[in-house]
Amino acid sequence: MILTADAEIARENRRDTPRGWTTPFIGGNRYTVKPGDPTPGPETLHPVAFLVERGPGRVTHPHFHQADQFQVFVSGYGKLGPHETGSVAVHYTDAYSAYGPIAAADQGITWFTLRNRWDPGAKYMTSLESRAELRASRDRHTHWELSTEPEPAITETSLRAMSAVGRRQVLEDEHGLASWRYQLPPGAVMTGPDPSASGGQFWVVLAGTVSAAGSTQLGLNSTIFVGPEDGALLASAGPNGAEMLCVQFRVAYERRG
Repeated sequence: MILTADAEIARENRRDTPRGWTTPFIGGNRYTVKPGDPTPGPETLHPVAFLVERGPGRVTHPHFHQADQFQVFVSGYGKLGPHETGSVAVHYTDAYSAYGPIAAADQGITWFTLRNRWDPGAKYMTSLESRAELRASRDRHTHWELSTEPEPAITETSLRAMSAVGRRQVLEDEHGLASWRYQLPPGAVMTGPDPSASGGQFWVVLAGTVSAAGSTQLGLNSTIFVGPEDGALLASAGPNGAEMLCVQFRVAYERRG
């Protein structure tokens, strides 16, 4: 089943945490699961999308996760490790790949965390236990990380001037990991890439509005998940057009040499 999350509705569940604001969009995560509730196994498809907001100067220290993940930076600017990042940039890390820090600039920084499997939470490199766990994982996992440069969303004026749907691949590797940006003029209809040979796809609305899978018009930062058996996403742009980002997971983890 294709899952959609309207950003305006999701924002009603925005919550304050010690490190900043977090807003759940799709799927249960460690902030929303109640104590004692069962959690999905590592091989179970479990789409999770949540928005993270960090204020000026805030730092998220180096860490890793037990699940593959994309981060899509949708607002503000800062640094990811030694590199500049911000709106709109895509960052991918395999499970058990340490990355960071993420340091927000003067205007703060906001990103989506997108996963297709359950993850119990960040494992910080300041912890001796986490470092030992990372070392022990090296026979099954090696570090793999991909990023794109920041590129702001297109303006609605430019979208209204378009005459055809545009598509551009912005990230890929040889195992099916990929990301595309789509630009739709007003009222245009698009068909996304086939998800059947993937581990699922997340879509994020970067500009304008779209309707997909019977939804109402979904605005800025709304998200969609398309599973491997759902077929290609069919979406239509609203009266001002739309720009959408698609990120695609691999079918399964491929060990890196």
